Amino acid sequence: MNADSNAVPGTAEGAVVHLHPADNVVVACRPIADGQLLRIAGCEVRARQAVLPGHKLALRDIETGAPVLRYGEFIGRASCRIECGEHVHSHNLLYGEPEAADQLSEGERVLPSPDPNGPTFLGFPREDGRVGTRNYVAVVAASNCSAHVAALVADSYRGATMPANVDGVVAFCHGHGCGCSAGPDTEQLLRTIAGVIDHPNVSGAVLIGLGCEANHIELYRGLREPERLVALDIQSSGGTEGTLRAARREVDRQIERAAAESRVAIPVSKIVLGLNCGGSDSFSGISANPALGVCADILAGYGGTAVLAETPEIFGAVHLLARRARNREVAQKLLDQVRSYTEYLERFGGSFNDNPSPGNKEGGLSNILEKSLGAVAKGGTSPLMDVYGYAERVDCPGLVFMNTPGYDPASLAGLGAGGVNIIAFTTGRGSAIGFPTIPVVKIASNTALYRAMPGNMDLNAGSIVDGTATVEQIGRDIFDLVLRVASGERTESERLGHSEFVPWQIGPTL
Repeated sequence: MNADSNAVPGTAEGAVVHLHPADNVVVACRPIADGQLLRIAGCEVRARQAVLPGHKLALRDIETGAPVLRYGEFIGRASCRIECGEHVHSHNLLYGEPEAADQLSEGERVLPSPDPNGPTFLGFPREDGRVGTRNYVAVVAASNCSAHVAALVADSYRGATMPANVDGVVAFCHGHGCGCSAGPDTEQLLRTIAGVIDHPNVSGAVLIGLGCEANHIELYRGLREPERLVALDIQSSGGTEGTLRAARREVDRQIERAAAESRVAIPVSKIVLGLNCGGSDSFSGISANPALGVCADILAGYGGTAVLAETPEIFGAVHLLARRARNREVAQKLLDQVRSYTEYLERFGGSFNDNPSPGNKEGGLSNILEKSLGAVAKGGTSPLMDVYGYAERVDCPGLVFMNTPGYDPASLAGLGAGGVNIIAFTTGRGSAIGFPTIPVVKIASNTALYRAMPGNMDLNAGSIVDGTATVEQIGRDIFDLVLRVASGERTESERLGHSEFVPWQIGPTL
């Protein structure tokens, strides 16, 4: 970040931040008044309009059709002549295709050997070598037809006192599983449901189906040991009331088994951290996301795993990730996922640039290129070691990528099914989302949000913009918080009972 001594980036006194020497725009850190004189990068700029925090001003004249740069990267072209000091946003910034990923990784990148003296956390070891950060009993609906009964079972334990080592009984309810087409859509739902059942944060599960749906309970037979997974169908278990009684008997057995399991000291390398953002603003790419990237790099250095997700939100930065890929094959897998997602959007008449929400734009993000360049910062600087499809089990250390939609609930469902045992979630506009069995750490990108939603946010990265902390300091704070949460400290979303679960439905409804 560059600015002179009269406009220190992100401080209470500083008005704007110049993120990269090549940038021809700056970002307002506080409200800018019409006509206000700013000194930026050694020159004077007078604001031609009032500009809200997070929004951009032209650092110099930008001619029609000329590229606009932020983070030193292309975020679009001027749709008309933009004068120095003028507000730059969707009204005068034309969306265009991002740079082609023509510089693929060559050779083989490897992670440094993990530090054997890394920190530990208190977790629940599982038979397959993975580790839980929580110890839940899950009641899972095979389809929409059994969702009500699954919810009744879990709700019947609401307020009950659980044994010390049991985090609770939670339901996985959703609207899919019947009336769906055979093929990729049903296969993806099967993979998603299997992933949340056979998850390290789940001690045991009860799967409930109606009995005649496409996503039948027999498809899950043998997924886990019989004592850890019991399947019931409503049609042969006495209907709603009979299934409720039968499911409660099985849940009680699962609680008893889970109570005998204890937390033990585990190397930090067993943490699989999901990286997600939602309700982003322009500060997300300046504060919360790069700080989370520092955390991801620290974790990778200890042999842990960080899972970047949300394919629409890497679209403008695919070339940067491809250059960091472990090898050419991994880079190609990433490009193939993006191409496949592009074809998926085109089938429905969509575009990646449909992604920025009205709230994103109010927060200063003009298009998906700008948004994704800030979002990809969550992945830090480590090599990209592998690429996974939606809800595929993650089994590689270091930074990896999973193909998920930008829609937060569906993205978290894919990450959860892939086996992440904790999620770090950055937000600039505010988000209250959680997950049934995985703690979600909320990181605010700006202090105003942290103060506006104190009961939802776990950490304030806005101090970076305020000038009272560095990206590296907040990244370390996030890492320390992740360790505490992995050891059992409750997040705000857990305290409030947020447990959203929305599998990604990609096919037609029959």
